[in-house]
Amino acid sequence: MATNPLNILYVASEVEGLIKSGGLADVAKALSKALQEKGQHVKITLPAYSAIADRDEAEVILDTQLEHWPHTPYKVRSLSIDGVEALGIECPQYFDRDSLYAENNQAYADNGERFAFFSAACLDMLEKLNYQPDIIHANDWHTGLVPFLLKVRYGQDAFFADTHSVISIHNAVFKGIFSYHELECITELYQHRFLNIEVSHDHVSMLKAGVAYADKINGVSPNYAAELLTELGAHGMAADFQHRQADLCGIVNGCDYSEWDPETDKYIPQNYKANRNSMVRGKKACKRALQDEVGLPQKDVAVYGMVCRLTNQKGLHYLTPILDKFLRSDVQVVIVGTGDPVIAAELHAIAEANPEKFAFVEAYSNKLAHWVEAASDFFLMPSEFEPCGLNQIYSMAYGTLPIVRAVGGLKDTVIDYEETPQVATGFSFQEPCAFQLLITLQQTLLLYTQQPNEIKRLQLNAMACDFNWLESAEQYLEMYQSAVTSEVSEQTHSH
Repeated sequence: MATNPLNILYVASEVEGLIKSGGLADVAKALSKALQEKGQHVKITLPAYSAIADRDEAEVILDTQLEHWPHTPYKVRSLSIDGVEALGIECPQYFDRDSLYAENNQAYADNGERFAFFSAACLDMLEKLNYQPDIIHANDWHTGLVPFLLKVRYGQDAFFADTHSVISIHNAVFKGIFSYHELECITELYQHRFLNIEVSHDHVSMLKAGVAYADKINGVSPNYAAELLTELGAHGMAADFQHRQADLCGIVNGCDYSEWDPETDKYIPQNYKANRNSMVRGKKACKRALQDEVGLPQKDVAVYGMVCRLTNQKGLHYLTPILDKFLRSDVQVVIVGTGDPVIAAELHAIAEANPEKFAFVEAYSNKLAHWVEAASDFFLMPSEFEPCGLNQIYSMAYGTLPIVRAVGGLKDTVIDYEETPQVATGFSFQEPCAFQLLITLQQTLLLYTQQPNEIKRLQLNAMACDFNWLESAEQYLEMYQSAVTSEVSEQTHSH
């Protein structure tokens, strides 16, 4: 791109390498890094949670307070991740807690206030640091008030005259719905109603605010962007996305291959390359190690892996009803994850009944996530919805064939064996039901046992895929440029 480099402020509630609970953190780190490699000037900002290692050693570059009521004091610390500067907003009353969003599966009662404060502080600090972004890139509901405040609070502020905003929708099911009363720290919301961001007469959605006021909106895969225009895919926000359809685009997430590459992966027991001999040997050694680690017998059987949050979004309500039945076959299944205690209890019970065939590890473990990717023959992602998904991309890099439901980014990234066997990189099914998943699992097992060479061919197909962040970053740059140059489509500032 021949244009001058942009000043980009990437605003996220978590960033991999500093603090992470899910895929948003991976994207925040990798996209920022890719944009910087493309010659852009990038800074990330996130809450300076007390759980961030070495936070207290990081230099304080600003010690101030919010200039708007209730004048909350905060500090900005200069952190860094992979050569990208990260501005950590430190405010002990909001971010010095054991977890990011919830404890014991219960969301913090003041999450609305916490992230409303964070959104306000992100903008408040900029003039004080004399940093003028061309683009502020918000992500999901936690930062949905950033585009809102940029237009409503700073719309007439000369410092922000050339600053535009975009918002990425990683998961529209989480809308950040809070009452006006819970968001009193945002004076504008305290003073009058904003009908265009309300979900009821006294509740607003922070995600709706982002969608209504950002200059451009991005879904994290082309298919997901299309789904956001439908009632089913938008989880009750279809009208909001339809209203902004001209400013909505879909861009597939890339993969950070510096973290996810079987040739260089520092976690896995044996590294391997994308050629047949190396892959077969490497995956076999990793399989033995995983079996040993999770207490399954060491044997040559098809291993099906799954690493995810335990929620119905991830399709566990399609898997648990048929898992017992599938385990009658000569297979092993390994699931690693934390989340819904009801699902966890169900998985523990199935594991107790099938100790030779099924291991459930109720933990969040980066090492185990890498081991499962490397050791498995198949990776399960039967998601109810999946805006982009990263695990199917990681799986392909490791020659592990994803089994996905054809939704969102899964449909954009996995080539189905039934449809196009020559270039296939995995398996997909359409119907959101347990029976359909069982049939697909049985088909993959049949192929594994009867046509091992065909499976190896597909694994090498998968390993040849390249979801490079630099390509995705190029598309993000195009979106930023269009935000900077185009007059934003008509806003509905109905108070």
